[in-house]
Amino acid sequence: MTDDNSQPSNLPPPKDLGEFSDRLRRAQGIEEKPEGPQGGAYSRGLSMAFRLATEMVAALFVGGAIGWFLDRWLGTRPWLLLVFLTLGMAAGTLNAYRASQRWVGDDQGQG
Repeated sequence: MTDDNSQPSNLPPPKDLGEFSDRLRRAQGIEEKPEGPQGGAYSRGLSMAFRLATEMVAALFVGGAIGWFLDRWLGTRPWLLLVFLTLGMAAGTLNAYRASQRWVGDDQGQG
């Protein structure tokens, strides 16, 4: 079973799959994108999102822990826990906002 539309190639057969894929990309006109500052916008955004989420959760956890320990020590359950959870939430939100503003400022300064 031979294909009547196939044309013999003057190129020698590839030595390995890497050489074959390079030749195939050249034939199709596909260029590889460089891995560097230009190619990492998605990973930068993802890392920033994880950083903001971590800052918010950490501040909430620290505020809750301080409130819980003070409540146990002073016997004021649950008031100090609620107060410090609220303060932790506010601190986490403020830290995330400041970090995102720095990030936006850095992006605008590059353009």
